[in-house]
Amino acid sequence: MRKGFVLLLILLVVGPFIGTVAASGVPEEPLGGETDFTLQLLHFADIDGQPQAIDNVGDFTRLVNEFEGEHPHNTLLVSSGDNYIPGPRFFAANDDAMESLLGIPGEGRADMIFLNEMGVTASAVGNHDLDNSPEGFVSAVAPETDEDNEYPGAEFPFLAANIDFSTDENTAPRAVEGGRVTDAIPAHFAPSAVTVVGGEVIGLVGATTPQLSSITSTGDLEISPDSDSVEELAEVIQPAVDRLTERGVDKIVLLAHMQQVSVERELAGELSGVDIIVAGGSNTILADETDTLWPNDEAADTYPVELTSETGEPVLLVNVDGDYRYLGRLVVGFDSEGVLIPDTVEAEQSGAYATHEDAMDDIDAEANERVVAVTEGIQEVLQRREGNILGRTDVYLDGRRSEVRTEETNLGNITADANLWYAKETDSDTVISLKNGGGIRSAIGDSYVPAGSTGGDPELGPPPAIESVGKPEGGISQFDIEGSLRFNNGLTLLDLTAAELWDLMEHAVSATEEGATPGQFPQVGGMRFSFDPSREARDGDTENMGADTNGNRIRDLVIVDEDGEVADRVVVEGELQGDPERSFRLVTLGFLAGGGDGYPFEDLSEPDMVNLEESGETVDPGRTDFAPVGSEQDALAEYLQARYADDSSAIEMEESPKSEDERIQNLDHRDSSLR
Repeated sequence: MRKGFVLLLILLVVGPFIGTVAASGVPEEPLGGETDFTLQLLHFADIDGQPQAIDNVGDFTRLVNEFEGEHPHNTLLVSSGDNYIPGPRFFAANDDAMESLLGIPGEGRADMIFLNEMGVTASAVGNHDLDNSPEGFVSAVAPETDEDNEYPGAEFPFLAANIDFSTDENTAPRAVEGGRVTDAIPAHFAPSAVTVVGGEVIGLVGATTPQLSSITSTGDLEISPDSDSVEELAEVIQPAVDRLTERGVDKIVLLAHMQQVSVERELAGELSGVDIIVAGGSNTILADETDTLWPNDEAADTYPVELTSETGEPVLLVNVDGDYRYLGRLVVGFDSEGVLIPDTVEAEQSGAYATHEDAMDDIDAEANERVVAVTEGIQEVLQRREGNILGRTDVYLDGRRSEVRTEETNLGNITADANLWYAKETDSDTVISLKNGGGIRSAIGDSYVPAGSTGGDPELGPPPAIESVGKPEGGISQFDIEGSLRFNNGLTLLDLTAAELWDLMEHAVSATEEGATPGQFPQVGGMRFSFDPSREARDGDTENMGADTNGNRIRDLVIVDEDGEVADRVVVEGELQGDPERSFRLVTLGFLAGGGDGYPFEDLSEPDMVNLEESGETVDPGRTDFAPVGSEQDALAEYLQARYADDSSAIEMEESPKSEDERIQNLDHRDSSLR
């Protein structure tokens, strides 16, 4: 189909949305022979990984600027997903110091500014893009305006033909139908889109791994197919392609985030109408013999890989490694019928371009000034907060939502213990600590779904080193503490009776059920308990806290001393023991003491509450000063400095499965050891 007719048809179909897209420039001279149109496709994926990746961003923009200068009218820049991951640079973008650079600070927003400034046209949805939940994804992608500032959001759409964005309340307002012009749908989600490059209409279709829900936080998004079948996946993607070809679009790029390049290879033969597949999620290096790679890197295959579609037409597969280490560049011709011509690809032009200094000698372009400024701002935040090392750990400290809201975790134990230790500095009568799992907002450590993984557990490890800011591997920084305990509640001391403690703990486990992640789920210090989630839950109708509790999930509850020995048995086999009026001093979060998460502290008989942030009598150990005295961040920082300050005393407490948990014993997974 001739390009003039294609443009006319697209303008008629999507004219109201096309804006200034068609004015993208005059077509450049074709490569020669039967070539009718030359496309320069610049691409990347998986720029989400190691903290040091931010050091490569400036040179990455130099590559983009260099190649766009060579083909100013015929260039298309795309991402095939994983544009960020919750981690140092992701969280640093939420620092108040970033306001002048981002407009309105927010997690992941620096990464969006990078992509905007480089001129990304569209991106696939990667698994790590959803690691902070659909709500967090939208926060990074959507524009925001307040009285003084504006954050532009992503100036391009995210595409995935096999995700139903309408089923999640966070993404639904930004979900649109496929086939619209990219400039008309920035910060929106769609199965496909179109753009005009050098006078030619290019179709863009997105797709992500069907195993998305097993490797990230998908909320209520619906992903299809519900199988590993590439054939079934192709059946989901093909209608999005057909919708474009039926409108006359004869040049289509598939942005695929399949985690394994073998899946994208197989997809090529199952689809028709797709000319180029940009792979993602596998960190596979495709390169030719003219490409200079980073030291110790090796190409898995040539660049590009030549494949054949279901209908026998040529398909090119491209991919490069992530972390802003490589920019992929494909310069290729199409004939007058929109058929891709593989022979037009020249190794001297196309391939993987490294940001390593040895590969940048011939690059004359300057780095993007705003990207450099934002990068420097992020690095200053990291230097200030990641460089302030407060403790050491040899293990991953588990603060994942799915864990801290359902079971005992090592991070839950440590921060509960920290609160108890800190409280004892002021009031030595304090013997137990209770906090809510929902108050722990992130882990301290490295949790990563390896490139190529399509399921199973992530790899877990201690916090990675960030050499540029002086953070060693295993270092627990101010930034880690602030990110995990980001609400930074004040600590409150109070008295409660044995009967009131029993009723309080019935509330703590009352919302626990299969598939639920209630924020009220407890993390504790100075006590241990067993519970049976199949028994009757406390329903909140108890008139007075105490022996009339209407829940019977708590089967055993004991107070333990500093050596872990049982000091008092409060509940045994579901029966309150001893004097129900005997009293215990407890430290908890001010949020809970005020009724947060439904905790019935207001019903205590004689609580004698003391807010450590406001009392003026709090004993401050004085080893750190970044957080307010009496706050949970200060408690954890002081505790780490006192107990786990260096490599010789690093935390070694591995996370345990539910079957081995000691403080919180779920009787669905183990027998009680507290009798």
